[in-house]
Amino acid sequence: MDMENFSNMQLDAMREVGNIGAGNAATALSVMLSRLVDMDVPKAELVSIYELAEYYGDPLKPVSAVFVRSEGEFTCSLIFFQDEEDAQSLVDLLISQQMAGMALDDIPPEMRDSALTEVGNIILSSFLNAINVLMGGTHSISVPGVAHDMMGSILQVIASIFGQTGEYALIVDTTLKVGDIEKNVSGKVVMLPDPGSLEILFRKLQVL
Repeated sequence: MDMENFSNMQLDAMREVGNIGAGNAATALSVMLSRLVDMDVPKAELVSIYELAEYYGDPLKPVSAVFVRSEGEFTCSLIFFQDEEDAQSLVDLLISQQMAGMALDDIPPEMRDSALTEVGNIILSSFLNAINVLMGGTHSISVPGVAHDMMGSILQVIASIFGQTGEYALIVDTTLKVGDIEKNVSGKVVMLPDPGSLEILFRKLQVL
């Protein structure tokens, strides 16, 4: 399917998938942190994978990314990425919750990455669970990986690797307000469906 061939109903359906997935992820994050997590209404867009770099602006911005692969009726790759500062804020919250009393400055980088991977995995799994509930399907998810780099570099890798399996990305962009902290934390979920997966999803949602 070419971008120009998507109907308004199909694009609306993808935005609704993004909204439901983001809401599910915010709920899971709230449980994980034992804090209320409010979420701005997410912005969801379906774009060409080769336009990701232009979509996100400053290519030199440091970001953290957690990525997983989903197999099942709806096969896709998912990436959760944040500005590095926001990612570390979430890590601090999780470590404070799970290891109360431990000085955050004493946390080794590998432990911080483990916590970041845990957060990303929860968010992406919850996002994917929402899609599978909509479809009435099941899935299996790979062990998550994590990367730290400039945004341009990560998006270039996404386009070069995942562009071989799919042409479109569903981008869900939202800001999270976590309970008793003043700083808002933003995050982006990028879902990259395999060829044929969008048609399966559209059929299940009765918009094909």
